Amino acid sequence: MQTANDMRALTAEVTADMRRLLAPLGRRIRIMEVCGTHTVAIFRAGLRQILPEEIELVSGPGCPVCVTHDAYIDAAIAYAGQEDVVVTTFGDMLKVPGSTSSLAAAQAAGADVRVVYSPLDALAVAEAHPDKKVVFLAVGFETTAPTEAAAVLAAEQKGLSNFFLLSAQKLVPPVMRALLNDPAAQVDAFLLPGHVAVVTGTRLFDFLAADYRVPGVVGGFRPDEILRALHMIVRQLAAGEARVENAYGSVVRPEGNPAAQEAVERVYEPADTAWRGLGMIPASGLRMRKEYAAYDFAVARPLSLADVPDGRRGCRCGEVLRGKIVPKDCGLFGRACVPEHAVGPCMVSVEGTCAAWYKYGGGRFRYGA
Repeated sequence: MQTANDMRALTAEVTADMRRLLAPLGRRIRIMEVCGTHTVAIFRAGLRQILPEEIELVSGPGCPVCVTHDAYIDAAIAYAGQEDVVVTTFGDMLKVPGSTSSLAAAQAAGADVRVVYSPLDALAVAEAHPDKKVVFLAVGFETTAPTEAAAVLAAEQKGLSNFFLLSAQKLVPPVMRALLNDPAAQVDAFLLPGHVAVVTGTRLFDFLAADYRVPGVVGGFRPDEILRALHMIVRQLAAGEARVENAYGSVVRPEGNPAAQEAVERVYEPADTAWRGLGMIPASGLRMRKEYAAYDFAVARPLSLADVPDGRRGCRCGEVLRGKIVPKDCGLFGRACVPEHAVGPCMVSVEGTCAAWYKYGGGRFRYGA
C-alpha cells in the first residue's frame, strides 16, 4: 500500500525529471484532459500546483452534461410536462439550465421526473407503470452507451413498448479531431480518458499520432496514476515523438471491451451531433438504428420547438470546454454563477470545469475572478 511519504517521494522524483526534460524545449506545453473525472481528480489532488510551471493543464470537453446543448434540455423539459410521460435521469441533469428553465423546476411544478442510477432502473420503472411512457435521458460518452444499449435490448426481450431513450450520447475521438483542427486550441498532447478507453480500447486513439503527430497517454485516476501518464507525455514531447501509450494497463486493453462494443454497434450508429461551444461535429454522436427507432422517444413522439442559440447570455462555458479560457476569465464565475445558482452547465455538473475550479481552487476569493 502506498503511503503519504511514498507519494511525496514519487511526486518529487517525477516533477524533477519533468523539469529536466522540459528545459531544452524553452516553452510551455499544453496538455488537455478530456475526462471530467480527470479534471476533478487533478484539482482534488492539487496537481496543478506541484507540476513544473512549463506544463499548462487544460480541461477540455470531458463533461457529458456540460457539452449537452440547451435544445436537448428544452426537449426533456417539454416531455416532462406531458401527463403520460415519466422522465428518468441521473441526478446531475436536474439543475442543468435549458434556454428558460430546468428539469428541477419542472419537477417542482409537478412533472414526473425521477432520479435513477442506471438505465436498467428506468426499465424497472417502465415495467411497474405500463400506463406511462418512461423516458431515460441518455447523456454520456462511450462509457455509458453500452449500458444504455443493454437496456434497449432488455426492453426488446421483455416486450416492453413503453420504455424509451432520449439520446444525447457523444463520442470522444471526433471532438478531439475538431479541437486539433482548430488552430486556437493549441493542444500539444492529450491525457486520454481511462473510463472511455476501457470500452473503446487504445487503438481508437491512434489517429492522434498518425494524423496529427500529437502524443496521447491513457491515464488512471489516482494522483500517482495521473502523474505517471503526464510523465510519459513529457518524455514523448521532449524526445519529439508522438504515439499513443497506456498508463492504465491494469484496466485498459488495446482492443477494449468487445462485448460492450458489440452491444453499442447493434443498437446505435454514428450521427452528426451538436456540442455546446463547438457546434455540429460530424459523426460525433450516436442515434438508434432504424431497427430500434421504436425506442427513440424523439422519433416516437417528435417535438416542434423553437431554435435555441448555443449557450446562455454571459455564460462562457463553451469557451471553457474548448480550452480557450479558464473559468476565472468568465465575468460570471464566482459571482452570478456559483454551484448553488449556476448560470451554465460547467458549474452545475460535479465534473464541470467551473465547478472544480470553484470547489478546489477557492473560486473568486483565490483567483480574483
